[in-house]
Amino acid sequence: MSAFITPDLRRRLKSRKTAVAGIAAVAATTVALSLAPSGEAEAGVQTEAAAAAPVAWKADSKQVAAVHESITSQKSAFEAQLKATQAKAKAEAKAEKAAAEKKAAAKAAAEKRAKEQAASRSAARPAKVTYPNNLDGWIREAMAIMKKHDIPGSYEGIHRNIMRESSGNPRAINNWDINAINGVPSKGLLQVIKPTFDAYHIPGTSWDQYDPVANIVAACNYAADRYGSMDNVNSAY
Repeated sequence: MSAFITPDLRRRLKSRKTAVAGIAAVAATTVALSLAPSGEAEAGVQTEAAAAAPVAWKADSKQVAAVHESITSQKSAFEAQLKATQAKAKAEAKAEKAAAEKKAAAKAAAEKRAKEQAASRSAARPAKVTYPNNLDGWIREAMAIMKKHDIPGSYEGIHRNIMRESSGNPRAINNWDINAINGVPSKGLLQVIKPTFDAYHIPGTSWDQYDPVANIVAACNYAADRYGSMDNVNSAY
């Protein structure tokens, strides 16, 4: 494109660029002068903006005292609240501990009472007596029952009649006498017939006629009613 620029045109363009640069310089100078103090502007001296000088500040003693008092008051209030919170927590912990100790003490006391009551009931209850499963044991157990029902009879009288009637055999049965002929044979240690056994049976004993204890008690009850006591029986009865 430079091939179409004539020397005359080139001179004109250069002159225009110079004029534009001059106008820009004048504008910059005008702005600088307008920002400078009037005296310096008149003297044609360019100045730079002075750095801002520190501003002196004087504290108000009343304000300082008020702030200090406010901070002190807030600190005191916080410390008081903290102490109150700690005291409350301590009191609650103490109350919880006391309640737990009271509960534990009550539980221990209840367990102690329960044990004492159980021991008292156990002491009040007579120990269960066991008897050997033989003639001696049968007679002694029968006599313990007879005592509760006021049925008389001694060990010697009972033993004597047992040995005469059955020789101590609880399964003994008489199949030859008149009772047997009538269909009600005598059975057991003291050879009682079924109607007599049923009539003089003692509650709490077996209804089995062959049961040794039940047989002795029923026979002694019958003998007491008829003869006054089994001790008074010395033969068939």
